[in-house]
Amino acid sequence: MSLQTLVALARGDKAADRVVPPTGFTARLTVFAAAVMAFLAVFALALSLAAGRLATSWGDELARASTVRISAPVGQVAAQTEAALRLLQQTPGVASARALSEVEQQALLEPWFGPDLPVSELPVPQLIEVTETSKGYDAAGLRLRLQAEVPGAVLDDHARWRKPLVAAAARLTLLGWVSGLLIAAAMGAMVTLAANAALSANAQVIAVLRLVGATDAYIARAFVRRFTLRALGGAAVGTVLGIAAVALLPSGDETAGFLTGLSFRGWHWGIPVLVPLLAAAVGFAATAVAARRVLGGLS
Repeated sequence: MSLQTLVALARGDKAADRVVPPTGFTARLTVFAAAVMAFLAVFALALSLAAGRLATSWGDELARASTVRISAPVGQVAAQTEAALRLLQQTPGVASARALSEVEQQALLEPWFGPDLPVSELPVPQLIEVTETSKGYDAAGLRLRLQAEVPGAVLDDHARWRKPLVAAAARLTLLGWVSGLLIAAAMGAMVTLAANAALSANAQVIAVLRLVGATDAYIARAFVRRFTLRALGGAAVGTVLGIAAVALLPSGDETAGFLTGLSFRGWHWGIPVLVPLLAAAVGFAATAVAARRVLGGLS
């Protein structure tokens, strides 16, 4: 539609608005469907944005962290650990390297073996935490140097862990956006059904309006405006409820779980405001299509 038509829709026409029943099944259905779909859309947005943050966080944290594992006889562990630390400190791209203490290694094993695991009495490999610079280091070259100078050292750059995690988070992000598109499609279908029902129920009124000179564009504009406002109002209510529900979820700062981080952060809180506008656009398009089809059939 043209800009002039959009302005006319915004201003409204009291005479034309009387054509559309203000209450009834179709009105309640449109408002309810818009509210429910907007509520679900807010959660789909929260899921997508949270998964995106998770992918970025996992990618950044694991990309700059590596581990060197020292597996050697008890009498050689300390010497090989010192040799590996010297080698790492001389390696370009390594920001820092430090050997984990027994307490830290026990904390890593505690979730699987409990707090009473005697780390000092078990042949647990010595772990060295490696943090790289933004430029990174040559993993293949470092492995060769470790193999030559520290036979018991094994470098793990976390690549095999990082890629599946980042890929999974990226798929969750995609799932969130696909869910949003499906929600918009479902809402469009509901509004189309409601508009079809309203137009069909008012077939006699439409026939009288045509007899007195009303054009199909005039009649369609009345239905499009009313259903667009219903979609906008229902979606606004659903969006407010959805934002409130997301705000009540546990904060991601309290635990490390993914579901506790299902929220908006910073300027992302402004994105759900677009949901009612998009719902109105869907309602506008769906009603316009339905009006053209039904009015054409009543000719």
